Amino acid sequence: MNIQVTVKSPSRRRSSLMNQTIALAHEPTTLQELLTLLVQSSVHSFIERQSSGSILPYLTEQEVQQSAESGKVGFGHVEDTRVPDEQQAIDAALLAFQDGLYRVFLRDEELTELTVPLSLRENDTLVLIRLT
Repeated sequence: MNIQVTVKSPSRRRSSLMNQTIALAHEPTTLQELLTLLVQSSVHSFIERQSSGSILPYLTEQEVQQSAESGKVGFGHVEDTRVPDEQQAIDAALLAFQDGLYRVFLRDEELTELTVPLSLRENDTLVLIRLT
């Protein structure tokens, strides 16, 4: 199942920091399960970027333009060699949600409870708004 994820932060000049399609391993039934799948996807992507490297890195014109729109142009190479703890990242994301550090909207409706049943459709748009 694919969903569109947009992360916004009111503290940035450009409010859209990330807009991408994420493939979920399965259809989540609660917000907690959805956030868990998103964190797992992010951790796996981070580990992938850590292990990939190029002898002579370069950016195409399109990559520079896309990066500039998000506010940061770089090669995407990760210097940190520590392997992230997936469960620790999941726990941190859930705690941050419970502490009100970000809000989650699905089809323009705010999701406020982690355990309420969730009905996702293919290519739904999920918006995460950072409040810090």
